[in-house]
Amino acid sequence: MRGVLRDADALQPADHLGYVCTLGVRGGAISERSQQSFDVSQGYRRYVLGMLLAVFVVSYIDRQILAILLPPIKEEMNLSDTQLGFLTGFAFAIFYAVMGIPIGQWADRWNRCNIISICLVLWSLMTAASGLALNYVHLVLARIGVGVGEAGTGPCNHSLIADYYPADKRATAMGVYSLGIPLGALFGIMAGGWINEFFGWRTAFIAVGLPGVALAIVIKLTVKEPPRGHADQVADDIDAPNLREVISFLWASRTFIHLLLGACITGMCYIAVTQWVPSYLSRSFGLGTGEIGTLFAPAVGIAGGLGTLLSGYMVDKMRPRDLRWQAWIPGAAIFLTIPGVTLACLAPSANLAVVYLILPLFFFPMQLAPFSALVQGLVPLRMRSVAVAISLFISTVIAFGLGPQVTGIVSDLLEPTYGIESLRYGILVVAVGGAVWSGIHFLVCAKSIQADQANAAITQEA
Repeated sequence: MRGVLRDADALQPADHLGYVCTLGVRGGAISERSQQSFDVSQGYRRYVLGMLLAVFVVSYIDRQILAILLPPIKEEMNLSDTQLGFLTGFAFAIFYAVMGIPIGQWADRWNRCNIISICLVLWSLMTAASGLALNYVHLVLARIGVGVGEAGTGPCNHSLIADYYPADKRATAMGVYSLGIPLGALFGIMAGGWINEFFGWRTAFIAVGLPGVALAIVIKLTVKEPPRGHADQVADDIDAPNLREVISFLWASRTFIHLLLGACITGMCYIAVTQWVPSYLSRSFGLGTGEIGTLFAPAVGIAGGLGTLLSGYMVDKMRPRDLRWQAWIPGAAIFLTIPGVTLACLAPSANLAVVYLILPLFFFPMQLAPFSALVQGLVPLRMRSVAVAISLFISTVIAFGLGPQVTGIVSDLLEPTYGIESLRYGILVVAVGGAVWSGIHFLVCAKSIQADQANAAITQEA
């Protein structure tokens, strides 16, 4: 194996890509019977991608709506920023992360569309249940339920996209799918803000939670389960490896380690901004939730959506020239967030703060599509769902757990000095410090992409 990898390392970038593709095909051609039994049109592939995007949008609405509802919840239940940080962070993140790995193993063995439908019903009902909470403990338990339900969709969605779209189109497809984050944030902040203004925060949770049940039925009835390896033209006639084997394979990949750390810390910065800026606008400038939704949601949704789509397109265009563009693009993007975040956190008005955030909100999501596509290319077929689950386990704890929690703690620590303005400095410390840290990991990751993608193809062949 080491000799083969040395040969792979010696190849030039363009030759290396061809070498990887050849290995993928030689890993076992898909049988004619399998291809004929799953012959779907390009239109249907787009429909499936659209349905998976809808699932992701609903999941992110159910995560993000809590951000816009923090001010009224804080006031009604008399909570500290540290408590709010736990509610938006670890209460969701720990169970989302822990449950993702066993569900990912399940997804590598069972029908992924069925798993998505079951999980979608669970987290939608738990989001609605948040509106019935009588105290802080009830809210925490409801968020735990949302985390458990949403844990199953990430591994399944990523794995399905990899089986519907070949490697040369996968980053673009992942970019479309990753629109779920900015679109979910847009609808969650906008809908949550105005529903709270007119009907209260409890009604907002119920209103955004229940439609997910209907979407689960549509997924169950209309989305087909593809043969594993279909898009890569690789036969899948082996049993899925156990968790220890997958972890060992990933741990040996220098690319995966630095890619994951870069994505996790970028996510922490992004979540710190999107979860806490509504509260910052409320405290520092006196805006109501409806005003915040109208002002902030379009910046998150439109800027984030454009950045997400552009990164996927750029990776698919640049990848044939040099595989390292898969890390260079998100690495450059995260460094470009620093000026805007700094200006936004020091802004003298709400309007200026949101204007300054437009570029950071454009650049933050530019790691989503490259990260998702690259993880699928770093492991053999039967490791894909578990690899995504492990990635989501770690990234969720860091991004969704530490992002809101650390920001809340820093804000509370600075409150004796800065009073009501402490939150703006909490966001600044976490988002800017994290951006520098994550950018370094992306640059280091680029150095080993070629060898590690070749290793994945060789392992599939073996």
